[in-house]
Amino acid sequence: MGQGIAQMAAQAGAHVQVFDVASGAANKACASVRAQWQKMRDKDRLTSVQLDDLNLRLHACEDIALLADSELVIEAIVENAGIKKSLFADLESRLSPDAIIATNTSSLSVTALAAGMQHPSRFAGLHFFNPVPLMKVVEVIPGLATAEAVCQRLSAFVQAMGHQAVRAQDTPGFIVNHAGRGYGTEALRIVSEGIADFATIDRILKDQVGFKLGPFELMDLTALDVSHPVMESIYHQYFEEPRYRPSVITAQRLAGGWLGRKSGQGFYSYSEGKASTPPEPDTPVVNELPPVWVSSRAARRQDLFQLLKTLGAQIETGTAPSNQALCLVAPLGFDVTTCAIVERLDPARTLGIDMLMPDAATRRRVLATNPATRRDMRDAAHALFAADGKPVSLIQDSGGFVTQRVLAQIVNIASDICQQGICSPADLDIAVTLGLGYPKGPLALGDSLGADSLLEVLFNMQTVYGDPRYRPSPWLRRRGALGLSLLHTGT
Repeated sequence: MGQGIAQMAAQAGAHVQVFDVASGAANKACASVRAQWQKMRDKDRLTSVQLDDLNLRLHACEDIALLADSELVIEAIVENAGIKKSLFADLESRLSPDAIIATNTSSLSVTALAAGMQHPSRFAGLHFFNPVPLMKVVEVIPGLATAEAVCQRLSAFVQAMGHQAVRAQDTPGFIVNHAGRGYGTEALRIVSEGIADFATIDRILKDQVGFKLGPFELMDLTALDVSHPVMESIYHQYFEEPRYRPSVITAQRLAGGWLGRKSGQGFYSYSEGKASTPPEPDTPVVNELPPVWVSSRAARRQDLFQLLKTLGAQIETGTAPSNQALCLVAPLGFDVTTCAIVERLDPARTLGIDMLMPDAATRRRVLATNPATRRDMRDAAHALFAADGKPVSLIQDSGGFVTQRVLAQIVNIASDICQQGICSPADLDIAVTLGLGYPKGPLALGDSLGADSLLEVLFNMQTVYGDPRYRPSPWLRRRGALGLSLLHTGT
């Protein structure tokens, strides 16, 4: 991390000194940065003159005393508050009172780190993401005592690097790590209920929504010795807020050393860095498909009718299904069991389909059985919805399927970040898009799906599960009720 920050600072025009307490580490880091610049020169991304200038801007120093004339010092050491505070006290004894000290902490309170400093007004968080040259967002975090001018200078410095500065309040997880709580934790909750396995959930969220990595692929990449402690830290720092509740699944795997790619075993097994993924189940062969009846309460009912016509289904249009019909429900937030009982349908012939996302916008369809669904009806539904070659995933009964649950949590947590005033809606969407690689910012995603639909998902999931983790944020509830964009800030 420090190496990447040094590289980008030099490229922004600063004279950079790199210090590390480990003997030789600073020289090694500088050599690695210079090798990167040489590669850029070899690819004609730098001229010889530019390369020489950059090399002159970067220096390794073996004595912290040599930092005394620095205008800005960025700390990027171990995430230990005591060690960091000791370093800051040492720096304050050497630097001028006008010099800025910034911490790259990802999980510690900036205000707490500044406590006891002689000049806390010149101290702030400056949170980069790895790898720094590629991750183009940086969180600027003032503590309670930080001067506004310090944040402005840091933001300008970030912009000079070619990165996007976003302002965050000093709260657990800041913006990106806080907003990322919904993706992995809800996927883990789905697995813990036996609804679907790791690979199925990853496939659904990549193909239905457009995430680059599924949540379990992502956790294997970041490694559980990094991601699980962050889950626990944010959960406890928010005094056991149910929305951020960690999972026993990751705790157990961390204890067992199943960390992900780097250990060779995580949610997937790895050989030479390549994941071994289970194959998708074959599409069943069904000689004669039953007629299909669609619930009058189905989400996107007309779209579902059109899809069934396109697939060549025989559609029943009566107010109630015949005794032979495959009964389809398409709930938002409710499970298939609830729909079958409320609508007085035969559970043995009833399946659900997730219609939150427009079918044309997804590369996968998701069906859910209930505990009483007959095998022949499950196979018929699978064969029917795979008739045009689009892959189909079958999952066990779940309030909100997979996509509804995960997206509702992502948007709801993002909405509550805005409600708490942690950052502006615009900065939130920028930070998450650049920092987490989501296909859209959470608030823009919520607008595209409709705040009213997501509210229905959350309210109904609260009914199914009785868990306060699904309670809607006031930001989402009010804007959904008023028909306003989730990016709307009001006056």
